[in-house]
Amino acid sequence: MPNEFTQTFTKDQEKRISLYFRISIFIKGAISLAETLAGIALLFIPVSYFLNLLALYAEAELREDSGGFIASHLLQLSQQAALISGTFIALYLLSRGLVKVLLIWAMLKNQLWAYPASLVVIGLFVLYQVYQIATLHSWLVVLLTLFDLVVMYFIWREYEVLKFEA
Repeated sequence: MPNEFTQTFTKDQEKRISLYFRISIFIKGAISLAETLAGIALLFIPVSYFLNLLALYAEAELREDSGGFIASHLLQLSQQAALISGTFIALYLLSRGLVKVLLIWAMLKNQLWAYPASLVVIGLFVLYQVYQIATLHSWLVVLLTLFDLVVMYFIWREYEVLKFEA
């Protein structure tokens, strides 16, 4: 039975939204897979190794351009990450990545339960990211949060369409 929500979009618009959904999910999946792999790597390679490389790179860039926006933020990120336990970072990335990879896989298989579950999980990560934005003032986290909100919109839209078709 059609509702006013599903009637507001034409078939072409629904196809476009579905395409945007798939693109955003594939990007989110790639990011989640990278988080999972980074989490696994950090279980075996000390975080300090990566932070030292990041700091060395940022410092070299800042010597060339003392006002370098990206380099100064990378240096700030490496200093902030140095305060956090390497095991915590590894487990955080691993769990965050695995949960999202599994949910994305389920959504690509059109498992209806995965859509609301994904909205809840990503929503919780967005809340945590808002906390990080307030405390760390990271533009990278702001961009990630905005991307997550866009992905959440497409998940919700696709769920509404699939629910209507079921």
